[in-house]
Amino acid sequence: MKISNPLLKMDMPDMDVIKANGYYYMVSTTMFFMPGGPILRSKDLKNWEIVSYIFDTIADNDIYSLKNGKNAYGAGQWATSLAYNDGRFYGAFVCNDLKKTFIYSSDDIEKSFWNQHVLDGIYHDMSFLFWENRSFLVYGNGDIYITELNEQLTGIKKDGLNKLLFSTPGAEDGIMLRCEGCRAYVRNDYIYLCFIEWPKEGHGNERRREICYRSKSLEGPFERRIIFDDDMEDNNRGIAQGVLIEGYDNKWYSMLFQDHGGIGRIPYLIPMKWENDWPIIGIDGKAPKTFEIATPEYQVAPIAVSDSFDYAKNELPVQFQWNHNPINSAWSFTERRGYLRLVNTVIADSLLTARNTLTQRTVLPRSVYTIEGDFSNLKDGDVAGISAFMGHYGMIGITKDDGRHYILFKLFDGTERRFDCFKIKGFNCKSFWLRIVFDFENNDKAYFYYSCDGKEFIAMDESLDMEFTLDVFVGYRLGIFSYPTREIGGYSDFRNLILE
Repeated sequence: MKISNPLLKMDMPDMDVIKANGYYYMVSTTMFFMPGGPILRSKDLKNWEIVSYIFDTIADNDIYSLKNGKNAYGAGQWATSLAYNDGRFYGAFVCNDLKKTFIYSSDDIEKSFWNQHVLDGIYHDMSFLFWENRSFLVYGNGDIYITELNEQLTGIKKDGLNKLLFSTPGAEDGIMLRCEGCRAYVRNDYIYLCFIEWPKEGHGNERRREICYRSKSLEGPFERRIIFDDDMEDNNRGIAQGVLIEGYDNKWYSMLFQDHGGIGRIPYLIPMKWENDWPIIGIDGKAPKTFEIATPEYQVAPIAVSDSFDYAKNELPVQFQWNHNPINSAWSFTERRGYLRLVNTVIADSLLTARNTLTQRTVLPRSVYTIEGDFSNLKDGDVAGISAFMGHYGMIGITKDDGRHYILFKLFDGTERRFDCFKIKGFNCKSFWLRIVFDFENNDKAYFYYSCDGKEFIAMDESLDMEFTLDVFVGYRLGIFSYPTREIGGYSDFRNLILE
């Protein structure tokens, strides 16, 4: 089977991977999207599908519900550590905005919405470590700490081990981002702690790289080594932070991610080996564009999909996530069979404050999303359509004012166009098409279109520069939205979402 890099051509950062039940299971960061903590499954390390989510929502509060001017953009679930221990599955992550750490547990990794356990405090970018029949969290940024867990892995052990393990190089050593993103392993009586690190300008290769510390005791000493430093010839954007995987084929692999502009942070699968009890990642220190593994290939459900929205139950397909906590009474597949209905129940002043925006990932090198909408039930001031969803967003849709429909095109930079729909030949507000082309191959541009017949599409005269920004901290997604700006009660119906 041929592996091509990048492995998954979409936003899938902060991976952790475990083995169980004859499968590989992976978790990734989705932050403020709900449900969250997606669990992906693979038989062959190449083809992955979403099978469940760790949580439906983290908390029912203003932050996670876009209420009273609050939001969880750039926050929420960060860098989950996944573990399988004594027949039970665990996922741990921190929410910096809540200043809490969460441990979730389940006896079935493929069943969504696990049991929640809350720890006070921030155990930043932690990893489970199982050592000498004891359980720990190893965490930190630069200063690396260890805290012992109770036997159930649901809380901190009273009078258990809790200390600083070691400190990693900092600014005085030319390091801009000190070690974080821990992943812990035990092999041949060694403890291995792997991290990302980023040297400053003028030091090393000035890019993200993977670091490993090892010791035969929690008392140390810990030896340090750079175990991977490559960008696969992509603008010095280092490939780092991720996992070591012992395959079912008894060979070893590493999965690391790379910041890749507008698409987000994307994973690479890289062969590795052990020399003198050190992990050696890559082929001659490089991430190969392609390589072969002797594993049968298995077909899986795609992570990003077209969808008719024709469902008999109001159950969200696993490929979709809401922006923040949804209002479940304000969306439906069953109110009008074959359509997604979004009811405008909370006044908003922009796309980023609107409730019940439904999102789906985009895919390299180019994603074309088209959807048909019925906008006949909008009220004055309502806005509905599709967006290139991120902090610097673009949107195209329909708005209503003084009883008339208008096409609304808007970019985050303040660009806005309104077109009177009654002056557009063939316009029918009950059947109108919208399209966004996400082009990640040519300078991260998004292009916006509308159509009166679903065949001939009219392009807007400006495009969006898709910029990955840390305020939101996710790759660009398709967003399907409908929200009121003046009065509640209107709604939009969408159907036949097509991804090309």
